[in-house]
Amino acid sequence: MKIGNLELRKEPLLLAPMEDVTDRMFRQLCKRYGADLMYTEFVSADALVREVDKTLKKMEINEEERPVGIQIYGKETGAMVEAARIAEEAGPDLIDINYGCPVKKIASKGAGAGMLRDIPKMIEMTRAIVKAVKTPVTVKTRLGWDESSKNIVEVAEQLQDTGIQAITIHGRTRAQMYSGEADWTLIGEVKNNPRMTIPVIGNGDITNPLKAKNYLDKYGVDALMIGRPAIGRPWIFREVRHYLDTGELLPAPAIPEHVEMIREQVNKSVEWLGERRGILHSRRHLAITFKGLEHFRPLKIKMLRTERIDELNAILDEIAERWADHSSPCSE
Repeated sequence: MKIGNLELRKEPLLLAPMEDVTDRMFRQLCKRYGADLMYTEFVSADALVREVDKTLKKMEINEEERPVGIQIYGKETGAMVEAARIAEEAGPDLIDINYGCPVKKIASKGAGAGMLRDIPKMIEMTRAIVKAVKTPVTVKTRLGWDESSKNIVEVAEQLQDTGIQAITIHGRTRAQMYSGEADWTLIGEVKNNPRMTIPVIGNGDITNPLKAKNYLDKYGVDALMIGRPAIGRPWIFREVRHYLDTGELLPAPAIPEHVEMIREQVNKSVEWLGERRGILHSRRHLAITFKGLEHFRPLKIKMLRTERIDELNAILDEIAERWADHSSPCSE
């Protein structure tokens, strides 16, 4: 599959951009487990233009992570164009525009999925960004704003005409947020539209290898993007790739492997941000990483309360020892 001049394998697996999740530590793990293309946390155009340090830090890319895209969001065309130029200077392999984030504080202001309520502005903004940078530009969006406005087939055509190099579609409307099941029917219609020539990437509810293969076979998309199911479970990329290649299901990793994975992630976060900030930054991963492990709640509470890396490592040692003969409960 090609996105501009970026060549990927057939049916690649992509890590979705997620706020407070897809930092460079998590991206490195997902890369190791088989992700073919990854994205930074989404970046505010306004904050980029103001040169906010925290936002600039989100765009730091290590060479071993590549290929990596930087995703930007905003509501004003001028700021988005300037943000795209700044992002390009960070050296990503592509720049992605976020027209899909459903969070109220973003969508209600007209950014993210809020742009689905103003398609002419979305098209104008996209065309301006494509024109402003040499790096391939892609878009991530949803089926529509709500059930009465699922206009993605027409919108995808218009976006393609602006010069974008690929489109990712999450199979829900903004009104659905993340509830219910993702509807891949319209994603398939976009892919099978004879006017569409750019790669169409499907996203939503890819929770296991069987679903991944079913979505590829049934809807014919060029690639799969995995988001929330990878949180606390980066090895989902290894599981899916192995099943696509061999038709065999891999066993879930043992708890000791699981522990070392999260330990490496947290320790690198501490090296990057300092002890307290690094641990706090990792808590979303810690909160979900051993979900379903029997009799785990007391240790989970203890793990989420500590702000010291030596205490956290001791807790992880205890988890590895107590559940040494168990497999990860996160795999489906």
